[in-house]
Amino acid sequence: MNSSVSAIASSGLRAAQMRMDVSANNVANASTPGFRPQSVQEEAVPGQGGVAARVKPATGAPAPAQGGEAAAAPSGTSLEGEAVDQLSASYAFTANLQVLRTNDRMMGALLDVRA
Repeated sequence: MNSSVSAIASSGLRAAQMRMDVSANNVANASTPGFRPQSVQEEAVPGQGGVAARVKPATGAPAPAQGGEAAAAPSGTSLEGEAVDQLSASYAFTANLQVLRTNDRMMGALLDVRA
């Protein structure tokens, strides 16, 4: 069970890191002409547990603002949306890290009992 818990939490860490990387890239290139934002698609891995993540082009067009101008950056990147995505990725990373720490403590306690 230990290895499966570690593998599941590790896959969550990798997915959260990928989400943060993609969001940071979107923000850094928000004003770059021709840049198209990306997003991360996550899927459960049946039979193994954990999550598989892959980068894909973001969907949706920038919402028009007053005066007909786009509310987002020229690339269609919503900085507000990226801020939310970064917070969400940060919380997901922290939660998965806590699972790993708890698993390590449980294994340590089990070894202490068996010793």
